[in-house]
Amino acid sequence: MALPDIQLSLRPGIVEFGWGHPDAALLPTADLARAATYALETAGAEALAYGAEQGPGRLIEAIRQRLAQTEGDVPPEDHFLISGGISQALEMLCVQLTRPGDVVLVGEPSYHLAQKIFRDHGLQLVGVPSDAQGLHVEAIDALLTMLRRRGERVALVYHVPTFNNPSGATLTPDRRYALAALARREGLLMIEDDAYAELWYDAPPPPPVYNFAPGGPIIRLGSFAKSLAPGLRLGWVQADPQIVQRCVAGGLLDSGGGVNHFTAHVAAAFFELDLYAAHVQRLRAAYGERRNVLLAALARYLPPTCQWQPALGGFFIWIRLPEQLDTAKLLPAAEAAGVAYLPGARFFPAGGGHNYLRLSFSLLPPDELELGARRLGDLVRREYS
Repeated sequence: MALPDIQLSLRPGIVEFGWGHPDAALLPTADLARAATYALETAGAEALAYGAEQGPGRLIEAIRQRLAQTEGDVPPEDHFLISGGISQALEMLCVQLTRPGDVVLVGEPSYHLAQKIFRDHGLQLVGVPSDAQGLHVEAIDALLTMLRRRGERVALVYHVPTFNNPSGATLTPDRRYALAALARREGLLMIEDDAYAELWYDAPPPPPVYNFAPGGPIIRLGSFAKSLAPGLRLGWVQADPQIVQRCVAGGLLDSGGGVNHFTAHVAAAFFELDLYAAHVQRLRAAYGERRNVLLAALARYLPPTCQWQPALGGFFIWIRLPEQLDTAKLLPAAEAAGVAYLPGARFFPAGGGHNYLRLSFSLLPPDELELGARRLGDLVRREYS
């Protein structure tokens, strides 16, 4: 049997809410082909060479100018490093900044595959409670005191403060300020996973936590996976120059230079051709419509014992079912009924979330979102009756 070409695997007859992937129809194939041609025309063989360890300057400049448009200031260029997406950045930062046995404080719930990377490095995960307004900052302070008294080394905090995966929650401005102040006061490294910041549907999110403590112990990770195309495997790190240079000097980048050098040139050309902003606007319109369809369908089909918040951006709706239901145990029955999701327990590092589930609306067209919500509602009513 031939090996697959892509990660996505769809099963006939099942509405696949589990995949946090973009719809292939929304990927800018023609514009990226144009950008690739332009990258080769403007950079020539340099686009195909071993790249600079920090990443090509033209892409760093494009990112800086985009952040100036969306956030008001042009950040310094020595605060940036081009990465192979957020996952590769997390892997690199774990190598450079942690050692086996260290503690990572992780929001509950939070991105399950980031947790997997931390565990690959032998790190202990300790959950930080959150609510509809994001992480409880005072809980981080209390946990930090307790863990240090026990002699534990807390290496860093990881969180997705903007349109959280999976909950969709966005950390409020006052909590962002408090979190940045805590990081500065305690010298505590924090990784801000900012993968969804461009994908807002009602109003722009608050400034990133990084901007409340520029040059401090906060490391911001950006990605083009959601705002451009995941196959580029391209993102960026924004951090204190000492952290950037520590990564630049590591063996990974010393051997071969910057990662995904050619695709970095293509992404830079995409900006230079003035294609990026219009593309993001198209994504916001398309995903915003799908979010609205799914929210309306959930309100129509799910019983009132289920609860959720309307995601203001990102890809996901996070649903709490009645306490008696376990979404992991319920999943086989759901798939037999023609609907799939991710069980909530996967997003809690220390257990919990048994009656939660995550639905992604990014991949599916409106009619499938409607169908999937109806099947899920029928299932919950049947199991809870």
